[in-house]
Amino acid sequence: MSQRKLQTESHTQLKWHEEELQPCDKSIEEVSADSGYGVLLRLTWLKMDMLAGLTVGMTTIPQALAYAEVAGLPVQYGLYSSFMGGFVYCVFGTSKDITLGPTAIMSLLCFWYIRGDPVYAVVLTLLCGVVQLAMALLRLGFLLDFISYPVIKGFTCAAAVTIGFGQVKNILGVKDVPQQFFLQVYYTFQKLPEARVGDVILGLFCLFFLLMMTMMKRSLDTVEDNPSPVVMGSRRLVWTLATIRNALVVIAATCVAYSFEVTGHDFFTLTGKTAAGLPPFSAPPLSETTANGTHISFGKIATDLGGGLAVIPLMGVLESIAIAKAFGTQRPFLFFTHHVCIIINANQELFAIGLTNILGSFVSAYPVTGSFGRTAVNSQTGACTPAGGIVTGVLVILSLAFLMPLFSFVPKASLAAIIICAVGPMIEFSVPPRIWRVRKLDLLPFSITFLLSFWEVQYGIVGGVLVSGFMLLYQMARPDLKVTDHGVLLMELGSGLHFPAVEHFSGVLHTHALHISPPRCVVLDCQHVSSMDYTVVNELRDLLKQFQLHGVSLVFSGLKGSVLEVLIAADLPGFTHTHSVEAGLQILITNPNYD
Repeated sequence: MSQRKLQTESHTQLKWHEEELQPCDKSIEEVSADSGYGVLLRLTWLKMDMLAGLTVGMTTIPQALAYAEVAGLPVQYGLYSSFMGGFVYCVFGTSKDITLGPTAIMSLLCFWYIRGDPVYAVVLTLLCGVVQLAMALLRLGFLLDFISYPVIKGFTCAAAVTIGFGQVKNILGVKDVPQQFFLQVYYTFQKLPEARVGDVILGLFCLFFLLMMTMMKRSLDTVEDNPSPVVMGSRRLVWTLATIRNALVVIAATCVAYSFEVTGHDFFTLTGKTAAGLPPFSAPPLSETTANGTHISFGKIATDLGGGLAVIPLMGVLESIAIAKAFGTQRPFLFFTHHVCIIINANQELFAIGLTNILGSFVSAYPVTGSFGRTAVNSQTGACTPAGGIVTGVLVILSLAFLMPLFSFVPKASLAAIIICAVGPMIEFSVPPRIWRVRKLDLLPFSITFLLSFWEVQYGIVGGVLVSGFMLLYQMARPDLKVTDHGVLLMELGSGLHFPAVEHFSGVLHTHALHISPPRCVVLDCQHVSSMDYTVVNELRDLLKQFQLHGVSLVFSGLKGSVLEVLIAADLPGFTHTHSVEAGLQILITNPNYD
């Protein structure tokens, strides 16, 4: 299997290339402790991490401004949410690639619960962090296993459509469009005659530029091997420009908008006034007093957040751990002569993201998670440790300290173009056909999640999980039972046997063996049964008595050691077992009344 690996040239230069994946023989700690490599390793990794951190920072700043718009918050809140993760994850994270910060999906989820109120956003961040930290300490990460792949894909596809179409109004420059998706579609088309020419032209130009740079970056993979120095230099230039394309768009659009503003021409819809400087480091507000003097207590805020206190922490952790594991398994690398292992600890990842959110609430952040796009940039730039997040965090802090007045001139159309291009790849048209080919029934939770998410995101997730759960319970209650005739009946259990399946299992045995004339002996192939509960054992006791009353035998074969111990301890009347199906068939064929 081909993987990207990090190798060295002349012990100083690092490069990515394709090679066969080989087993790891050392951990990062073991390699860095090696006196022969330690100093050079640290210097080389420092250089690569600084480069990766700067590159990710150039991607983070424009995306943070754009995602704050999705969350319905002033743009500075995107930056408030973008630096704490780099510092915390550097200490507590287990992946060298992952970057924590605002994302499109998390921003959309937050929008449904905070409704544009910064106080609600900060309280939600604090409570999400507490929930995630508690999950880490109690090792509850297994709960994420109940969210199936079709549910995740149905949600992400619907979220991408919702987020992307939600930015069309900013491309058109129209206002007063409702946020509910179906109303948004209706009023966006209704307000087409009100579109501002300046916003439309700028937005379309930004979209064209971003798409062109994305396509150019993808085309780099098709260039021939061993290119000339000129070609290599051109490829690096294109790769760099394509990587920081979001920053280039924001800078260019802001310059254009500012030049028109100073000449008195109002052609573009701008972000508007932003709060200058760094956010104060203070305890998160636990209550709020509205403009009309109404006091909203912490209990009321928590009640209003409702299901968001479960949905947002779970989705944040799910997204972050999935990304960390993906890049942890796909990016092991070779340093000098050692294959360095990147080991992802799910509970440690839970702890890192939970602590990030708790500390983020002290700097007015809204909930964050791992970003797939920025993590990919971090990995492709050659990050060697999570320390690149510190460089990214410092870059965001500097932008907050010195550039905030300029951000008020950022056109909303340029941010909308960035968001649309960011979420576009999340709409995977190939997923439904793939699910259809593999297992048609899995299209049901996918479709339920996808459709309900347009109503409200949490309904889509809950609906998909419930449908997947019912499908799983049905499979447990109706396990695959294959009955064949070998002179005596052979029943093969295709999966485990637990209490929901007792009635079905008993009914099949009665139908095929006891309720016919003459009754038939049965060999029960249990090689796929790994455990049995008391309900099953109790039903087996009754079945063995029924077989004895009908003068036929029920023989168990292929029992695992743990299951055999349970059945022996139950002291079942007439219990007989063999090591193999063949032995059981041979016994009953030669002696039908064997007991």
